[in-house]
Amino acid sequence: MIVVTGGAGFIGSALVWKLNQLGEEEILIVDELGKEEKWKNLPGIKFIDIYHPNEFIELILEDAVPFEIEAILHMGACSSTTEKDADFLIRNNYHYTQDLAKYSLTHRIKFIYASSAATYGDGSQGYDDVENELHKLRPLNMYGYSKHLVDLWLHKMGMNEEVVGLKFFNVFGPNEYHKDDMRSVIHKSYGQILETGKVKLFKSYKDEYKDGEQMRDFIYIKDVVDMTLYFLQNPEINGLYNIGTSKARTWVDLVTAVFNAMDKPVDIEFIDMPEHLKEKYQYFTQANIDKLRNAGYTKSISSLEDGITDYVQNYLMKNAYLES
Repeated sequence: MIVVTGGAGFIGSALVWKLNQLGEEEILIVDELGKEEKWKNLPGIKFIDIYHPNEFIELILEDAVPFEIEAILHMGACSSTTEKDADFLIRNNYHYTQDLAKYSLTHRIKFIYASSAATYGDGSQGYDDVENELHKLRPLNMYGYSKHLVDLWLHKMGMNEEVVGLKFFNVFGPNEYHKDDMRSVIHKSYGQILETGKVKLFKSYKDEYKDGEQMRDFIYIKDVVDMTLYFLQNPEINGLYNIGTSKARTWVDLVTAVFNAMDKPVDIEFIDMPEHLKEKYQYFTQANIDKLRNAGYTKSISSLEDGITDYVQNYLMKNAYLES
């Protein structure tokens, strides 16, 4: 059985979708559905059962899991970059991951966990997934730090070569609809265009970047799941890897692609950035994926325009979810 934590969420449900396409249905989802709408990611995918995270971790800590686990894909976490409860993030993102990692290694279970590009902070130390340089990174928010702590701990314990950590860059695509403020700008832009015919973007507060020319590495969810499952399909490969495109693009590029996919004229308005974001804003991210390529991953990666066109025309316009 394959366990997917966060399996009702964005990346987790997309992984289950892809696993189904590959013929795998012996899947256990671990997630807290709560009062959000992420349950809507579930009807189109196939799995055996769903456990609450607290219920599952109790079984892990008591070594009382009643089924044989082949792999744990640990995508479950609080992903809000504005979450201020540091104690909650330590428990939920750091300690929970530690417990799953220790259990997996004890029981010889393949363990793949979600890290984040937020661990790179302002990018002044670069975006290379080099594990002996982890101590130099300074995340800009507590979410990024909670993920960074996991990467550091695994490295210090010498466990990093026995598990897979994935530093996800800016992921977008179907099944992100429930994420509120953490939705991609593609999804937000689509709604703004439908409602007003224009898109609002933050102004730049650095001279080297014009308004809208701040740059990020945007990656389509279908590429993310292919990269993630590559490590499941090749269990001998471990380590910490960037999951991105290696091509930074501007916010103007991104929203222009949304307008084009909707066959609408481009109309962008630049607005002030909230004060609380100014000191924590990443102006540039770009994954170095040489390590991923050197590990044998050879598939081509969707361009920003191709990914957005597929997302807008085949999902957003049809109000559709990923379905097996």
